Amino acid sequence: MTFQDLQIGDYFKIPSLSVELVYRKSNNSQCSALMLLQPSCNFLNLLQPIRPGLTIIPLTHAEIKHHFAAKQADLQHLKQ
Repeated sequence: MTFQDLQIGDYFKIPSLSVELVYRKSNNSQCSALMLLQPSCNFLNLLQPIRPGLTIIPLTHAEIKHHFAAKQADLQHLKQ
C-alpha cells in the first residue's frame, strides 16, 4: 500500500524506519509523527512532507489501540 492510498487521519508505519514511529496522514502530501518511546518528544505536532508513492504499512485498530495504551503507560511511568 502507498501513502496516497490512505485516508486522511489513518495511522501507518514506514517499513524502512524504526518500528516505534507511528505516523498519521494529515493531508494528501504531509503526515505527522507520533513518538512511542521518547517522552520528551511524545507528540511531534509538525507536518512532514511525504511522497505519495511511498510504501507504507497501515495500522489496524488493534495496533492503534496498543500504540496509545503504550504511550499512556509511558506517561504514567514518568509521573511516578
